[in-house]
Amino acid sequence: MSYADRQLFKNGEPHRIIAGAVHYFRVHPDQWQDRIDRLVALGVNTLDTYVAWNFHQPYKDMAPDFSGWRDLARFITLAGDAGLDVIVRPGPYICAEWDNGGFPSWAISNPEMVLRSSDPLFTAAVGAWFEQLLPVIEPLQACHGGPVVALQIENEYGSYGDDQAYLRWNRQALRDGGMSEMLFTADGGTDYFLDGGSLPDTWATATLGSRGKEADEIWERRRPGEPFFTVEFWNGWFDHWGEDHHTRPALEAAAEAKNVLDVDGSICLYMAHGGTNFGLSAGANHDGVIQPTVTSYDSDAPIAEDGRLTEKFFAMREAFFAAEGRELTEVPDALLRPAPVLPATTVPLTAGTPLLDFVRAAEPVASVKPLSFEQLGLDRGLVHYSAKAVLPQGEGTIKIRGLHDRAYIWVDNVFAGILNDATGADGLKVNGSGVPAQLEILVENQGRINYGPLFGQGKGILDGVLINQRYVFHWEQRAIDLEQPLEELLQRGTAAVTDLGAGFFHGELTVDESADSYVALPGFGKGLIWINGFLLGRYWEIGPQLTLYVPQPLLTTGRNTITVLEFEHGATALELRTEAELGAVGVTYVEDLG
Repeated sequence: MSYADRQLFKNGEPHRIIAGAVHYFRVHPDQWQDRIDRLVALGVNTLDTYVAWNFHQPYKDMAPDFSGWRDLARFITLAGDAGLDVIVRPGPYICAEWDNGGFPSWAISNPEMVLRSSDPLFTAAVGAWFEQLLPVIEPLQACHGGPVVALQIENEYGSYGDDQAYLRWNRQALRDGGMSEMLFTADGGTDYFLDGGSLPDTWATATLGSRGKEADEIWERRRPGEPFFTVEFWNGWFDHWGEDHHTRPALEAAAEAKNVLDVDGSICLYMAHGGTNFGLSAGANHDGVIQPTVTSYDSDAPIAEDGRLTEKFFAMREAFFAAEGRELTEVPDALLRPAPVLPATTVPLTAGTPLLDFVRAAEPVASVKPLSFEQLGLDRGLVHYSAKAVLPQGEGTIKIRGLHDRAYIWVDNVFAGILNDATGADGLKVNGSGVPAQLEILVENQGRINYGPLFGQGKGILDGVLINQRYVFHWEQRAIDLEQPLEELLQRGTAAVTDLGAGFFHGELTVDESADSYVALPGFGKGLIWINGFLLGRYWEIGPQLTLYVPQPLLTTGRNTITVLEFEHGATALELRTEAELGAVGVTYVEDLG
């Protein structure tokens, strides 16, 4: 591709990108083809995807994995075989409401490293990753007959920093890695974001959800000759735990998209199909307190989390066909039919190993002050801290300085309460006897921050624990990697739960034929659920998400195992429901989001 006089060209012919974002890491690989088929039916000509480094290389001592679910080349090839061009956004920073903005924590845990900058410590780490990633993409470029027509340099850098040397380094690293197709930057649709994130000699694109015509005028003034491309048009939004479920009216979103198309701009729907933050992959924001993102990444997208074609799908489709002067065709019947869903049922659950017995079984590491997740070499999961502490006679206060994110606290085997990053320094009132007591603190990482100046912040107890104003020293900590194979986790602890408190719960589901389903956990508090050993994701009674999507490929005909790890309070059964319940709707216009 090329451009001149605000016109984009492909193979020498005038061209407009009409794209939709679909992330391979948020869609079960057995469903990639189905979701791509639905994207084609939406009327787009391009698929857009990020690349999540921590999805391919979660551990420092492993080589990057590009097989199975992580087979990026297969995903790109499927899109190309469906007649779509592909835009790849390799970051390394991707935001995307994805844990740590796509970075493995081990890669950026050096406190001396200046993140997202030209600091040699940082560029060396990214360079090593690009050396593994870019050879996967290189043969799939259009210059070799493949579908990849463009790649993005970094991601919304104008929202974070102003190190132009770093952006130029990133661009050169892509070129040195054989990326010969069009390169571009992406930033918010204002002068401010362009000031920090654009390069004078590289195509600049916009991220926005409204005011497209105003942004086009800025581009005409600031970027003369460049075609206007909204590489992220936010036609929906994501949810945090404890908030309402965000939606955007279909006709309003389509009208705003039409404003971009009416100025001959190119557009990419973010998201066209959002998918799911499986496992512990959901990230978090921070606005005074941690704001963890829910497991669903439905994002009120045109293609729903379960593949359904929504009202927004048809509204956007009509706008796309009209912009291209194409006659609106019928959507194939096979795509209009909903996917098979298991009938509603209740699955009894049996209590297993209590939470404390489970976490106490991990190997201890001793230290004077509490160690962080990063010091323990743990990315996601839990850390159990224990120490002897003298609680004063009568009432005292346990304070945790630098708590990230959520702490469950026991004193002499008695549950004392919960602190989080907002309340940790204020503390928890407890009664003491003036003699040493066993203090246990279980810290949960609820998702690493993926956006803003606190990106890269550590997890665990980053400072220390106080009894009133006095520090507690000499700790043992046990790191629990919840992404280990489930059978290994279940080998820890042998005691059985005698009540419905925190701990493991187990059940079995027998199905005549596998299909999609939606699991709800009424009566449970907060925790994780596995289906046939696959970590489906987090649940939390505060909502808004009430059901977790279970893709058909995760279930098998016959017997299926279900495992729940509850952090607060359990119940005797879970429910399979017949449709998604993502929570009470709070209608949100993008003017309020940007």
